[in-house]
Amino acid sequence: MYLRLTDEQKMVQETIRKFVEKELIPLENEVLRNEIEGKPSISAEKQKELQLKAKKAGFWGINTPEEYGGADLGQLMQAIVAMEVSKTFVPFRFGGSADNILYYGNDKQKEKYLIPTINGDKISCFAMTEPGAGSDTRNIKMTAVKDGDEWVLNGEKTFITGGNEADFVMVIAITDKEAHERTGRDGVTCFIVDRDMGWKSEYIHTMGEWGPAALVFDDVRVPEENILGELHGGYNLGLEWIGFARWIVGARAVGMAERLLQMAIDYAKERKTFGKPIADRQAIQWQIADSAVEIEAARWLVLNAAFTLDQGEDNRHLASIAKLYGANMGNNVVDRVLQIHGGMGYTRELPIERWYREARLWRIYDGTDEIQRLIISRNLIKGHVKIGQFV
Repeated sequence: MYLRLTDEQKMVQETIRKFVEKELIPLENEVLRNEIEGKPSISAEKQKELQLKAKKAGFWGINTPEEYGGADLGQLMQAIVAMEVSKTFVPFRFGGSADNILYYGNDKQKEKYLIPTINGDKISCFAMTEPGAGSDTRNIKMTAVKDGDEWVLNGEKTFITGGNEADFVMVIAITDKEAHERTGRDGVTCFIVDRDMGWKSEYIHTMGEWGPAALVFDDVRVPEENILGELHGGYNLGLEWIGFARWIVGARAVGMAERLLQMAIDYAKERKTFGKPIADRQAIQWQIADSAVEIEAARWLVLNAAFTLDQGEDNRHLASIAKLYGANMGNNVVDRVLQIHGGMGYTRELPIERWYREARLWRIYDGTDEIQRLIISRNLIKGHVKIGQFV
């Protein structure tokens, strides 16, 4: 085993870190003002400008296969990039990539949806969660009924990231009711549905700045050719999409926590009580130490999950561990950092309270803490994973 980054990986990490420090962090005050005033965090024009700079720097399609013009640096580098970008709350994603399951499209679908998404000409979203089916994905109700060469979709999806901006959605619907009722897994299909086919979206207001959407399908007609993957094979595509998203949550938590911990250390050196910096107080020192240990543990859980995926191995168990621990670590660290800053941490003059609200979501979306614990314990109890083995 070699638990160190290669020179190339270090170079990528350092270059992205400088990009974040130079291009993104200086925008934070503007983003905070915009959000307080109810405006978009960052304009579409600024987003395109930043993506163009990233493209010129060679970070367009970091994990996209080379055949589609990407760098194809792998999942481990994807995790490292996510950690670096998450050191700021400025909403920015390096472009040139597409949702992982979109690569299952046929040649015609790739030309119409995959390539434009990679090029940044189209925006996609994925929709599986419903008002009565969150972590319990088997309880979805949306239906797709065959009518000639088309499928008619009816139902509602909720808490869909990017749903308000997306040009098209990859949506899961029941296509064989009996099979779905029998197993909870079979009889569902993934459809690619353009917005102009008739589905509607509306914002869901949350305690954080994340702006998910509710998607409504009312007799939306979708051509047969827009089935993604195989008919009745949508459940596995959904699991693959969710499985990838889970360990990325842990990576984001690591990046945020590192930035916040440094803020706490800097503040503790400056803030004085009773004639001494609070950094000299054991109560503060222990919070800093505990945070550092938890961040380091989360980092390696995330990197292990990403590395395992790079090897072509099943990383779902590790992804659940990384998501569960990483999300809770992030909540622990931001809470400690706010406490260290005292009343100032509670104000909107600093970004801590914003991160506090954002971090709370991590324990819910892409599978709640309770679902991750269910998955992890079930794998162990049923013997799918052995204690102490390298997975």
